[in-house]
Amino acid sequence: MQKDKSGGDNNRLPSKVLNEVLEWVESFIFAVFVVILIFMFVFRNVVVEGPSMNSTLSDGDRLIIYHFNYKPQRGDIIVLNSVGLGKTIIKRCIGIGGDTVRIDYSDNSVTVNGEKLEEDYINEEMTVLPGFDTQYLDDNDDNVFEYQVPEGKLFVMGDNRNHSTDSRSYLVGFIDEDDVLGKAIFRILPFSGFGRIR
Repeated sequence: MQKDKSGGDNNRLPSKVLNEVLEWVESFIFAVFVVILIFMFVFRNVVVEGPSMNSTLSDGDRLIIYHFNYKPQRGDIIVLNSVGLGKTIIKRCIGIGGDTVRIDYSDNSVTVNGEKLEEDYINEEMTVLPGFDTQYLDDNDDNVFEYQVPEGKLFVMGDNRNHSTDSRSYLVGFIDEDDVLGKAIFRILPFSGFGRIR
């Protein structure tokens, strides 16, 4: 009696398809696992709250921040835990440990170690607001504040200077580097602002 070869091949076909499907499922699960690990240890997802970073960032913007082995640099937009405010905030790093930050409200300038910052992201002239820490006020000028940033600390400010509670306020003050959660690198929402953050 002859064996039905075609029937034997048909029996092997479902087994082959099943193995292929299982391989694809295994690869997909592995890829998802890798993505989860990357977001746990390298990137995070945060939402901007409030107007303090207008117009660079807006209330409700959803961002990706990088935090693996990150050390803050001047000009970085960083997400941090504010002990004084008891919440997470987002600000621009203006000065790092050892820097001298001088803010002159009369000519709307910020200098770091004697060098004036080019801040094209500022939309209006700065004003001295209630709550600014007056211990840093220049003895000779009520419009000039000077801050010596201690080692291991940061001086941060919002881009929307007149609507930002930041290192100028006694409520925030200098930020400990250990309280920094990461650097904002990418905006994913809204789609109109999708892209890398400068």
